[in-house]
Amino acid sequence: MIIRPVAMHDLSALRDIAVESGPGFTSLIDDHEFLVRKIERSLASFASNVRRPGDQSYLFVLEDPNTGDIMGTTGIEASVGTQRPLYHYRVGEAVRQSPKLGIRRRQQTLSLCTHYTGCSEICTLFLRPSHRKAWAGKLLSRIRFLFMAQHPERFANTVIAEMRGVSDEAGSSPFWQWLQANFVDLDFATVSQMVGTGDNGFIADLMPEHPLYTHLMDEAARAVIGEVHPDTRPALHMLTSEGFRFTGCIDPFDGGPTVEARVAELRSVNQTSRCRVHIRPDSAADDDASKGAWTNGGQGKTLMIANADTTRFRGTVTQAARYLPAHQLLEIPASLAYSLGVTNGAEVWFSDLEKQRGGNSLIADSYPSTSFREANRAH
Repeated sequence: MIIRPVAMHDLSALRDIAVESGPGFTSLIDDHEFLVRKIERSLASFASNVRRPGDQSYLFVLEDPNTGDIMGTTGIEASVGTQRPLYHYRVGEAVRQSPKLGIRRRQQTLSLCTHYTGCSEICTLFLRPSHRKAWAGKLLSRIRFLFMAQHPERFANTVIAEMRGVSDEAGSSPFWQWLQANFVDLDFATVSQMVGTGDNGFIADLMPEHPLYTHLMDEAARAVIGEVHPDTRPALHMLTSEGFRFTGCIDPFDGGPTVEARVAELRSVNQTSRCRVHIRPDSAADDDASKGAWTNGGQGKTLMIANADTTRFRGTVTQAARYLPAHQLLEIPASLAYSLGVTNGAEVWFSDLEKQRGGNSLIADSYPSTSFREANRAH
């Protein structure tokens, strides 16, 4: 399996993914013109000469090289909340007390905010059920961090991920049902479509300006605050292992948590190395490499590896590579080199997917140690 930038010929597959992902997956909408614009924006972003993050969007697809099938998709937004507001509810607490009466009460609140203006966002991760296999989900998630490590000038110092909240098989969100009944008379599917296509002005128009007291919500809505969709739990676990943390912001439509991290502190960024490649002829062990066996076979460590290109970016997972630290070389079979589009001596980036958290960072110094507020002013 190979991950690469999306191309216009992937339009049909993207539309299939938009249908399969269902309501609530707002970064892909089953709308032809929307998907065409999304692909065009991604193509322009990969091709642009970027010195600082702006209105760029990078969309990748995971391809089965044997069949040409698109297995899934994943993406990065360079700077969110700058072209249009990115709304969240911040989970807080109100304390009311009367010393005279000896009464003190704490109540959970939800306050509408636009806290994450200027951050980068990882998004659009979806692995199609028919193509779920070993390492595919990890590759879709972590290849984004390798790409961010390669191009620190394209991304902010803080990255967020909006996790899909709880909804039922019909696509109905308990959290939104309560909001719909009390404030915004639009069903969840309609809201998801509007937000996905960039039409979120109704939030400022119709949502209450004052904090919501969660004890006034019904039990079903209150129970899903900060909870993720069952299908999203593996993705959340993967992100927390990278260093993402929930700091109190939830999605204003399904109540799902938004997690954040400093890019320089991410596990995959800290454990990403770069070196030159040494190409060896395919051996007997690599006889099936042309069929994609190097993505899950071999005797070496499980590595995520990518070339150093931007518009022709290619990445994969392999156990057929061997790092030679004394020579600062990564040895790979010729068939894998061909799939990655690299020649002998070319630069490659790689990360050990099985390595535990820790170790020395080779590229963390590329990210200035500024505060979150300073990062937002800079970007």
